[in-house]
Amino acid sequence: MLPGVVVPPSGLPEVQQGDLCAVNLVENRAPVAVGLVTIPTAEMIAADMKGKGVITLHTYLDELWAFGEKTNPPVIPHVYCESGETGHQTEEEEEEEENEEGTDDIEHVTAELDSIENDTADMGTLGFNVENESEHASSATGQTHDSEGHGSEIVDLKEITKGTGNGQDTGNGQDTGNDQDTGNDQDSTEITGTVQEQMDELLLQCFLHALKFKVKKADLPLLASTFLKVHVYPCCPEGQQLDIKKSSYKKLSKFLQMMQQRQIVQVKELSKGVESITAVSWKHADLRSFRVPEAATGEDPVKMDTTCQPLEIKSFYSVPSKLIPLFEHASLKKSATLSNADVRSIITTYVKSNELIDDYNKNYVVINPILCDCLLEKSEHHTITKVTWDDLFTRCLKRLQECHQVTFPGQNPVVRKGGIKPINIDVAQRSSNKKVTIVSNLEAFGLDPRSLGNTLQQKAQASVTMHQVPGTKDKVALQVQGNQVNHIAKLLTEEYRIPAKYIAGLDKAPKTGKKKR
Repeated sequence: MLPGVVVPPSGLPEVQQGDLCAVNLVENRAPVAVGLVTIPTAEMIAADMKGKGVITLHTYLDELWAFGEKTNPPVIPHVYCESGETGHQTEEEEEEEENEEGTDDIEHVTAELDSIENDTADMGTLGFNVENESEHASSATGQTHDSEGHGSEIVDLKEITKGTGNGQDTGNGQDTGNDQDTGNDQDSTEITGTVQEQMDELLLQCFLHALKFKVKKADLPLLASTFLKVHVYPCCPEGQQLDIKKSSYKKLSKFLQMMQQRQIVQVKELSKGVESITAVSWKHADLRSFRVPEAATGEDPVKMDTTCQPLEIKSFYSVPSKLIPLFEHASLKKSATLSNADVRSIITTYVKSNELIDDYNKNYVVINPILCDCLLEKSEHHTITKVTWDDLFTRCLKRLQECHQVTFPGQNPVVRKGGIKPINIDVAQRSSNKKVTIVSNLEAFGLDPRSLGNTLQQKAQASVTMHQVPGTKDKVALQVQGNQVNHIAKLLTEEYRIPAKYIAGLDKAPKTGKKKR
């Protein structure tokens, strides 16, 4: 944030929007954060240093730093203010300090800056943009301020590399540092622009698709929000996700204004704050020449494969080492898996072969030393001499290790330890009394969160985002706007054929109260 930036005596460096920059502390010239400039230097000064100035990509003490060698930044005093000085130094003192600085520190900083710039293109491929990374930028900047407790200032990486790399020239005597910086900055800007351009093309494609094949003249006037949810979103090709916020328009109203300027539609505000499409130019050249791409069916993009086969889930038990004496007569090993019926059959055979059925009451089984060691507690060794058949089976199943087998269509069965955890559906409340539905543990049932999110977005007509489950590396949870338990339950049970007993949280669906007459 610009209010936390300390302007150096020489003034802010000249930067443009999208330039790669470094952030350092007042007492140390070594960078503690790297990011992209959001507004030029002139606009920063004109805004009285208010608002957001840098979108943070990497900071000291963040997860990327923790993944590496976890080294601390070197201490490099500023040329205009050394740590502990007042800042009013003479030119002779400054020259003496520059001569005393070791070349090792400069080379170390230059190497770090080169590595940061070389990695910028890879980080750009993640699709960073100003809106999606706003929350991350604020948290990362706050983390840097809290850990150091000092002010910060923005430094252009071009100026840093220029100041530290004057001695590194090519064979022709030309400095190549500025060329590499310029190329990296252009790559970052091009990557961000490419994401917006792709989303703009997808939005225009769905818009023309909806007007030509979905909207009829009798539907007009049509609310803009209804047009987006009912007509535009279903025209999104399978495997892609339409998000207006990631486009250059940011809002549907701005996109409709652009389409109105191109004379494709007419948009009017029939009621205060509510826009509607009142007319469509069906003979417009763009509509007449539009053809549905092969990836988008245009008929029923949310229709799933009706031949989808459900996965098979079976519960089993494995024999622990303590119970091997009880099951060794069946030639079983520790890694063997048994069903409930198998366990009952083996126990019954063992009891009959050892003649352990009570002579006076056949509903009881006499406890022998093996049954005593395997099934009884230590406090029961001298008190219990016989148990019922049901108690015998219950004790045995309780001491066996539970496991489950999942068979995906067309794949070999997969055996996992423990009981299978159900798909968890939770409803959480966010700021402004807004509710979101969170779906997790989809991977255990062979479901692709991204594909399910795209289908759910079109079914529920609500925004869907994905985020990593805390404490895990490869598990992703879906977050859907609003209480969408009914839509999710219907999608999982009817389309993916997941049994309801493996879905937790179905009771959190919105309750429909009786309407008063």
